[in-house]
Amino acid sequence: MSLLSLKFTQALANGRRSAPLPDTRERLLVSLLRKRATAHAHGADELEAILRDQIKWAMPTMDAEGGREVVG
Repeated sequence: MSLLSLKFTQALANGRRSAPLPDTRERLLVSLLRKRATAHAHGADELEAILRDQIKWAMPTMDAEGGREVVG
């Protein structure tokens, strides 16, 4: 991990201390998307890749048969 990525990760962690945890999937996705955009803007490719994986995991999906939401 580059020094920039490490400093960015530490800054994100420090920012989380005062902010409440997202209470809905939508708020979680908004938070992850903002963090990914910031990582992209700063050229933190490794961190952006990690955030992309988290975004994919957090996205709601529907099963093909019953249209029920599948978590994860």
